[in-house]
Amino acid sequence: MEMRTRILPKLLNSEVEEYLQHNDIIIVPVGTVEMHGGFPLDSETVISEAYALRMAEACDGLVLTGLPYFYAGATASGRGTVQVSIRQGIDYLSAIAHSLLRQGFKRQIYISFHGPAHMTCSPMVRDFFDETGVPILYMDLTMQMTKNAADLFANLDSFHAITVGAYKIMGRLEDIPLTAAYAHSEPQSCAPFNDIFGLAYQSAAIGYCFAEQKDHMSTTAIPDEETRNALAAEGEKLINSLVQRMDMPHVVEQIRNLEAYNDAVAAKKPWMPSAGAKKR
Repeated sequence: MEMRTRILPKLLNSEVEEYLQHNDIIIVPVGTVEMHGGFPLDSETVISEAYALRMAEACDGLVLTGLPYFYAGATASGRGTVQVSIRQGIDYLSAIAHSLLRQGFKRQIYISFHGPAHMTCSPMVRDFFDETGVPILYMDLTMQMTKNAADLFANLDSFHAITVGAYKIMGRLEDIPLTAAYAHSEPQSCAPFNDIFGLAYQSAAIGYCFAEQKDHMSTTAIPDEETRNALAAEGEKLINSLVQRMDMPHVVEQIRNLEAYNDAVAAKKPWMPSAGAKKR
């Protein structure tokens, strides 16, 4: 379906209603506003939104943007970081998920490029299923990157390119400042504790905060517009390649198939949640 835009807040209500007559897919990028080296504070929000837009284009979905304030984690030491507790984030995201379901978006996909986002998103999608019988999905973009495209991301420069490419996709390339001040190869100040940080998934092992802005993160030098444009072109290509490998038409069809499977299970085990029962 050809649409004026796939970003839900930019659509007219009538356009959303027209879309929902033939499809029910919404992709929700979950971001942060946090200290991020020489990149803007909303970098991981913009990366998530850029991926979401390309994913929606690939599977005829819509994108719910404007969700940047969630658990940041170790960057809470930055004065520009907005820190929201994990519990608050779960409750807020759950309210959004319930609203989207009432509106008709049954196939919901939550994504994030922010490492600790799994602590917010994964509990929410599991609780949501228990409450409604409707399976909704969380896709961890950093996991997708290492699982499906390790060959594309040979070093940290690829990550920097993705960041700049995401700003280009979202029409905000000029928000990336021209600077070399945050390029370095020094280890994080908290590196002596990496042994215990690695005892659970990503940032979920133990509480800590970064001591220095450069801890999150070393940022490639962008001395001029030519360098910025070259990084943007490389990053956009990487984002497009990873989204292609995700096979979003298959993902959204599997969500529908899983719902039917779940309802068949619930028919045999009536104490289990059933989306079909909710409809009836």
